[in-house]
Amino acid sequence: MPAELAEATKDDSTLRRFLHGLPGVDQVGLEQRAAGLATRSIKKAAKLWAIDTAIGMVDLTTLEGADTEGKVRALCAKGRNPDPDRPGTPRVAAICVYPDLAAVAVEALRGSGVGVASVATAFPSGRSSREVKLADVELAVSAGATEVDMVIDRGAFLSGRYGQVFDEIRAVKAACGDTHLKVILETGELATYDNVRRASWLALLAGGDFIKTSTGKVSPAATLPVTHLMLQAVRDWRDRTGELRGVKPAGGIRNTKDAIRYLVAVHEVAGPEWLTPELFRFGASSLLNDLLMQRRTQLDGHYSGPDYVAVD
Repeated sequence: MPAELAEATKDDSTLRRFLHGLPGVDQVGLEQRAAGLATRSIKKAAKLWAIDTAIGMVDLTTLEGADTEGKVRALCAKGRNPDPDRPGTPRVAAICVYPDLAAVAVEALRGSGVGVASVATAFPSGRSSREVKLADVELAVSAGATEVDMVIDRGAFLSGRYGQVFDEIRAVKAACGDTHLKVILETGELATYDNVRRASWLALLAGGDFIKTSTGKVSPAATLPVTHLMLQAVRDWRDRTGELRGVKPAGGIRNTKDAIRYLVAVHEVAGPEWLTPELFRFGASSLLNDLLMQRRTQLDGHYSGPDYVAVD
């Protein structure tokens, strides 16, 4: 990390000074650019490429109180072979589950190349002691999860206790070891674009491998303007440090048209090197079905209804 960024994390006051010294967000300009890029039209071979790229970026997710081992195994089977009638269909990037079901997913996905992401740190509220949050992380890691999705303490962040949030992310990162860490900002609760920018930089400074918009439990979840801001943050981080960090919009992305809009944003805001599952993901439960239907349409020349793809 460059000296000026390391200096910014020295204590709570220097961290506050750095975060509040970030450029203010031009709300009108941000939303106009997001809306303008969303009108880009992609057709034919480029659309098929975009669909395949999006499928390979999906973190196929089930985070419900009624989740069972059987449901997780079925989701894993779909993730490793999304469309059995089309053998060339890409597999998804990961299956995302609660920590107590991570071992089930690890076993079901063994040898497939599909990762296992586990939420942690008292997901989705983040309301618990640090000891409990770290125990949550250790449960996921010991079960074999390859990725951990943590939630920040939004109450601490909104109260201006940036050092507390920073220290907690650092502690979780240490508990992850070699497991990749995604930091969920829950942008729908951060109230302003300036707060989204500050939270993004805070997570990057603390060592998050990915910054993620949402838990999917709060509305609004992922939006294009917020994702633009987060893509700007990882682009600027690369420019200042040489390191590549990822972005994951999650919640509310349900169809192929929306997914392609996000891919256009990735290309235009961060750059084409982010168009890979290592640096961009979609957190979704229903998006995959629409991607598969649209993929069949591109290949077959006619629309395929939902009866032709496996239901989650």
